[in-house]
This record gives sequence, C-alpha cells and structure tokens, in this order.
Amino acid sequence: MRQSAYNNNIRRTILIVEDEYINQQILGNIAGEQYDVLYANNGLEALEIIRSLKTRLSLILLDLIMPGMNGYELLEILGKSDTLSRIPVIVLTGEKSAELKSFQLGAVDFITKPFDMPDIIMARIRRSIALSEDTYIIQTTQLDEVTQLYTREYFFTYARQQTDLDPDRVRDALVLNISHFHLVNEMYGRDFGDTVLRAAAGAISEYLRQAGGIAGRPEGDTFYVFADHRDSHAPLLEAIESAFSGLGSGARLRIRMGVCPGDGAAVELEHRFDRAARACHSLRNNYLENVAFFSNEMHERELYSERLIADVDDAIGQRHLQVWYQPKYAVQGSEPVLGSAEALIRWEHPQLGTIRPGTFIPLFEANGLVRRLDRYVWTMAAEQIRSWKDTLGVSVPVSVNVSRVDLFDPLLEETLLGILGEYGLTPEDLLLEITESAYTDNSGQVLRAVEMLRRDGFKIEMDDFGSGYSSLNMLRSIPVDAIKLDMKFICNITTSGVDRQLVHLIMEIAKFMGVPVVAEGVENREQMEFLKDAGVDIIQGYYFSKPVTPQRFSEIIKEAQAALRNGGQNAYD
Repeated sequence: MRQSAYNNNIRRTILIVEDEYINQQILGNIAGEQYDVLYANNGLEALEIIRSLKTRLSLILLDLIMPGMNGYELLEILGKSDTLSRIPVIVLTGEKSAELKSFQLGAVDFITKPFDMPDIIMARIRRSIALSEDTYIIQTTQLDEVTQLYTREYFFTYARQQTDLDPDRVRDALVLNISHFHLVNEMYGRDFGDTVLRAAAGAISEYLRQAGGIAGRPEGDTFYVFADHRDSHAPLLEAIESAFSGLGSGARLRIRMGVCPGDGAAVELEHRFDRAARACHSLRNNYLENVAFFSNEMHERELYSERLIADVDDAIGQRHLQVWYQPKYAVQGSEPVLGSAEALIRWEHPQLGTIRPGTFIPLFEANGLVRRLDRYVWTMAAEQIRSWKDTLGVSVPVSVNVSRVDLFDPLLEETLLGILGEYGLTPEDLLLEITESAYTDNSGQVLRAVEMLRRDGFKIEMDDFGSGYSSLNMLRSIPVDAIKLDMKFICNITTSGVDRQLVHLIMEIAKFMGVPVVAEGVENREQMEFLKDAGVDIIQGYYFSKPVTPQRFSEIIKEAQAALRNGGQNAYD
C-alpha cells in the first residue's frame, strides 16, 4: 500500500467556519492540540481569511447554514479558483440530504452534528489533509509547471498504460523542438519564452483532443507526443505555427518534428522516443524541411556509425587507418619543385572495406574521437618524416590537420612537442593546418593556441580559406603563415569570372600580409597556369599527383631529389 507523505510533526493551520459559538469551541478544543485553529462566523469572514492565508491553510471545516454567505455559496466561490480549490473542505452538517450537493461543489468529507465523537473527527481531519497533500504532490510532480503537460516520468507512465490497455492500437512517437529557443529567451526575456512554450502546449493539447493521445514536456523546449498513427501529422505543426503567429512579437519561431512511426512498436517505448529525437535533431540547420521520419535507413546508418566508433581502437592498433601523402609543389620557379606534402588518412576496414574520410571524420569530430585520430596522424607523419630523413637524406615537411577540438586541449603543445622529440624532429618539419571555421568558434581561445604554437616554431596554415564569412576579420587578429584556398574556388576558375576575381582578391590580401598561398584540388594544366600567373605559391592536386602510399611518395622523392639538390628550395623559405 502506498505510504502517505503526511507528516504528524508539522503543525498545520485549519479554519473553522461556524456561526454558533459553542460549536466553534467544541471543534477548536478537539483540533487545537494538533493544529493551529482560526475562526470565522460566516462565509464572508471566511473568504477574507482564506484569500489572505491561502498558502497557509491546510483545511476548512465549513458549516452550511450561516447568515450573510452560507456554506454552499462559499463552496461555489472556492471551486472557481484554481488556487483556493486546492484547500480541502469538510462540511459540518446534520442533514444527510446536503451531502450530494456539497460533494458536487467540491467538499471532500462530512462531519455530522452533534460533535460527540472526537476521535472520528480527528481521523477525518487527518485523512482529508493527508489526501489533499498527497494529491497536490502528485499533481505538481506529474505536470510541468509552465505548460501543464506531463513531466517525463509521468508521460512514460501513462503512455505505457495506454499501450497495455490497447496493445493493438497503432501509435506514433513524436518529438517536437523549437529552433534556437535559447535565443528567444535571450532576446525577448524568459517570460515571453514561457508564453511561447504555453502557446505550443495549448496547440498540442487541442490537436490531441481530435487526434487522440497524450503529450509531455520532458525538458526545455522539447515536447513528446504519443498519438494515434497518421500518415501525416502536418496539422499539428500548422496548429503550433498558427499559435506562434498569434503572439505578435515579431520573433521568428520555427518548430521541427521527428517521428518514429507506429510500425516500430516492437521497440521499447523510451527507445522509440530516442529515435524520434534523433530524427528531429537531423533537421538542425535545415530550413527547407520541418519533419523527419526515423527510418530503417537511418537506423542502419546509426548502426554503421556505432560500428566505426567501436572499431577505431583496433583500427589504430592494427594500422588499418593508413596515412597517405599528397605532394605539394612550389610553382613560382621555372619548374615545379617538390616542397612538402599533406598527410591524408584512409581506412581499410577488414570487413567493411575502404571507408571514405568524409564518412568517419565528421563522425569522430562530433563525438570527440577526432583528437585520437589527429594524434595518430601526427605520430605516423612524424615517423615517416624521420624515415625519409634517414633513408633518403631529405627533409620533406608534412602538413597535418589540427581540429577545432584540439585547440581546446590544454595538452596540445605538450603532445606536439613530445611527438617531435620522440622522432628527433623540429617544428619546421610538421606544418599545422587549421580550418577557417575553427577560428570562428572561440576566437580568443584560437588566438591563444595559435600564438603558443607559433612561439614554439610551428608554421600555421589557414585551411579552406574563403569557405566562411569571417576570413578577413579573423586575419586581422590571428597570425598565420600560409593561406590555403578553399577547393570550391579552384573548381570553377576557368569558367567563372567571379571566382577568378575572388582568387585575385585573395592574392592581394596574402601579398599585403606577406604570406604564401596554397591551392589544393588542382586537376588540369589550365587551372595550374592561371593560379601560377595569379601568384599562387604552392599547388597540390591530381594535376601533379593523387594522394599516394608512403612507399610511392618515397619514389616521388627519389625522382625529385636531383631537382631539390640543384636549386630547389623549401616552399616556406
């Protein structure tokens, strides 16, 4: 049996509303040992006390027949108030016929006159207060305070009840989220934010009255809906958007929805909502679609991603992750000169075959594993540079990627210098590429990290320059040693006048800053000659060579050694 939350050690306050003095005294003497007792002679006096002490009163003992305002009238007034109706009322009457009407008006119990059974009176008082307090606790924990929708725990409790009572009924799991809701709170204030949440909750509740189902607000700006299956829940989104438009604030409010259809009912309930949440999450920064369905294809992609995450340790330990190298040529002399290389990773999975970097690198960036991946590449590159020095007698600097996650690592400097020390290299051997987008995440932190690395002697390349919107602003404050053109510029320079002009503009910026420009993705002679004439210093791409294995790159070095010894120079000198 459920244990009541009622605590006998807390002294509560009760109000006796009775016009006969002797009855007041009898009830006061009975209840006074355990409760603080207040008195009112009629309904009007009682209403004034109730309104002023509504948060302190635990119970009202109410006579029905009184002058001025009788007990029935007072019950009607209390019942119309959400706050006052929470105070339990025990009716004092000697008329059996009054019970039904009193119950209909909100009374919770009766004490009959005359008051000749003190123990029963006290038992009824304690029971009424305990039931009221337990009910209030349940109501406040099962309903979200702002929206009056179910909290997460109670939402799943009632959703399971619905499923158990009618297991053959097909229902969809929906997760809805308000895009950039934190900005709404910041720009318009939390009160308006709560208004937005209530508007969405009201539209959801109204929709479910017609569609069937329940709703909850588990957290923040997220809503759960467990609704009867439909081919489309677009009317729900339309209802919410209509509610938003009626707020008249000028705020741009957008709702997105993820759906786990009812055909996934064999999956445990919480997992169905997890899937709907992931479908909803997939719509972030997608301004063309506002509904996404969790599908078998999405599930297969998730399983594939989890497989890659689980296999990364083995891939590193067994060197299934391979580092290949693409040569970079200095082109401003009479003949191209091999000056450096870029390290590029490949994954040869023993069961899944070749896995493209575009598949696993974004995945590892999202979950933080990219730090391990980067350290692996740095180590492999350093090992290879050392090997070329020892076996071929030539120093070929290698560019390696430093992700935005690395820039927040307090051990970044120690790690890089430790790798160089292990292989007897200097910072000039390892060139560090940082993508332009990383500079915009936290420019203060990036600036500190870049300045620290440059003080150690590392050369910093800004990768994918021109892909974002803050390049010029970043260049004013963040020192770099080279600019690497975004590949999108290279693809169209022979056909797009705009791209050609942008390349010339970037060359002027680089000239003003006194840094070389690297162009990657160069595929044909026409592109190469245009970039060379524009002043680009270093070129890499299929025109010269695709990324190759360390063994093949060693052959390229041997082929170029004569040129390097007879006037070739490091591209960064």
